[in-house]
Amino acid sequence: MQFGPTSMAEEVLGGRDLRGKRVLVTGVSSGVGVETARVLAARGATVIGTARDLTKAASALRSARSEGEVELVALDLSSLASVRACADALVARGRRLDAIIANAGVMAVPFALTADGFETHFATNYFGHFLLVNRLAGLLGAGSRVVMVASAGHRGADVSLDDSGFARTPYHPLVAYRRSKTADILFAVAFDRRNKGRGVRATAIHPSAVLTETTRKLIEAQPSAASAFTWKTVAQGAATSVWAGFVAPASEVGGRYCEDCRVAEVNDDEAVGFGVRGYALDPERAEALWLASVKLVGERF
Repeated sequence: MQFGPTSMAEEVLGGRDLRGKRVLVTGVSSGVGVETARVLAARGATVIGTARDLTKAASALRSARSEGEVELVALDLSSLASVRACADALVARGRRLDAIIANAGVMAVPFALTADGFETHFATNYFGHFLLVNRLAGLLGAGSRVVMVASAGHRGADVSLDDSGFARTPYHPLVAYRRSKTADILFAVAFDRRNKGRGVRATAIHPSAVLTETTRKLIEAQPSAASAFTWKTVAQGAATSVWAGFVAPASEVGGRYCEDCRVAEVNDDEAVGFGVRGYALDPERAEALWLASVKLVGERF
């Protein structure tokens, strides 16, 4: 079956039986993360959902927990200490993961540095997931997948390898967000290259413009943004994540960028609003970012 821009996550998974699968989904306190967890649990998967605010997540997941097994784990991706604690706890259990869907993120927040000294977008959207996925890599066996929830926003800014914290350039919240999402795609490229030999693949996806708690706040601040996009529901926004994680052939999506339940073509035309920028899939740039990230988080993988 062919899926597209209006497909919903439940439709994409169809009658697929996910019993016995264990899936980690970050950011399950609202929006697309909640819907992703719900449809996976409804299909029989055991979902381990992470959130900074467990009370908020538990309330948001009430429906999901009535349909299947959803476990909550505390995780603040902006804190390397929190990431290490979460990963250590999951590794200690030693239970295999069949997929990691790196869904959590922040968007267009004011400038701030985390306790680790990183700009908030880059810390939360990229560094936190970089450290988490690498620390959990040993739980991913042959056939497992990592899905990085990136954004079409990556088309607006490449990563700045020597100024990720805006020390030498003026800060703009959307530029910071876009850089972090480009980094997520580059991470998928580098992780896939390192792990595909053992049957573990990684991909990045664009959920599209989805009306969520985060985007509604952005619209309130910038009313013109409401007419700038064709907005999707959360059910549609979760579709490409589950398609890339469980439906599409691994060889098709590994090391690639997907949107609207298909693999996107490289498109560097700034006037065109679809496709993936070439710099986001550049293997040399992906390797350079990986090596810089290893130094910055202070760990080798």
